[in-house]
Amino acid sequence: MAIVDSVGRLAGTLVGILHTRLGLIAVEVEEEMSRFSSYLLWSLVALFCGGIAVLLGVLLVVALFWDTHRIEVLLTLIAVFTASALILAWRLSKALKNKPRLLAYSLNELSKDVANLRGDAGQAH
Repeated sequence: MAIVDSVGRLAGTLVGILHTRLGLIAVEVEEEMSRFSSYLLWSLVALFCGGIAVLLGVLLVVALFWDTHRIEVLLTLIAVFTASALILAWRLSKALKNKPRLLAYSLNELSKDVANLRGDAGQAH
């Protein structure tokens, strides 16, 4: 009966560990979704406001130079916006490459659990 009790306790411990880790995974997924939604919303608001400001600024500059240097001004503005777009795309790419992996903390904890269980099983023999 001692073996059955030990196996029962081991199974209970494993279920408890799995329950805890699944809870951690759920919390991480919820946090990531909340963070992503917030980033998306604020990015869209910033893009909208920035787009309106840029459009009005470009119209003002073109209107000011319409009679004298309209082609040069338009070419300069095109170059500035193209360079800005390339720099921003590069920064976004860099930020996406450096973001933490989804569920990294949960996977790390599960790896520790597996290592601990294997270590405990090795000590029992």
